[in-house]
Amino acid sequence: MPDMSTLALFVAAAAVLTATPGPDMLLIASRSLSQGRAAGFLTYAGIATGSYLQSFAAAFGLSQLFLLVPWAYDALRWIGAAYLAWLAWTTLRSKAPLLAPGHVSALPLRRIFLQGLWTNLLNPKMALFMLALLPQFLKPEAGSIAFQVVILATILNLMGFITNGAVILAASRIGQALSNRPALARLPQKLMGAVFGGLALRLAFAARD
Repeated sequence: MPDMSTLALFVAAAAVLTATPGPDMLLIASRSLSQGRAAGFLTYAGIATGSYLQSFAAAFGLSQLFLLVPWAYDALRWIGAAYLAWLAWTTLRSKAPLLAPGHVSALPLRRIFLQGLWTNLLNPKMALFMLALLPQFLKPEAGSIAFQVVILATILNLMGFITNGAVILAASRIGQALSNRPALARLPQKLMGAVFGGLALRLAFAARD
């Protein structure tokens, strides 16, 4: 198990990283706005699950594939961009407003979770980020590497839960207020589609560094 000084340093790093607004926070906020707290927390659960998988990939060197085989990075980047573009299209073309009075959740909760998971996994920058961060805190002499990865990834996700939990609660309140205004019923849906579209463009045209 990592020593206390290592854990304290990682907590500080995780706090700064998770408090910095980014694509994950934007996705969580827009989903909470459009479909409420349950959808927001499930989106975060999907992203957090993806973070665990990315952490293990980085710790055991799988992410180095992107450094050794450049086209693998670009292939995953374009697959991720295409997936997000498809989500943007299906969200915007939906005829039923997400927050129309009396309207049941536009998406099944399982699908919302999987969207968060795949959005995380199909982002190669997340893999490279984990590759840069985790090895600095892993120490072979501290015991099982797998156990250390679980601890560090859990810390990262807990810090993210605190920050994004506040975002989810605030955004869901705003969404609830909008749901009582028929003229604005489609606004969260348009925002959700715009978020997916923006993330797709960001991923498609982002430089590796």
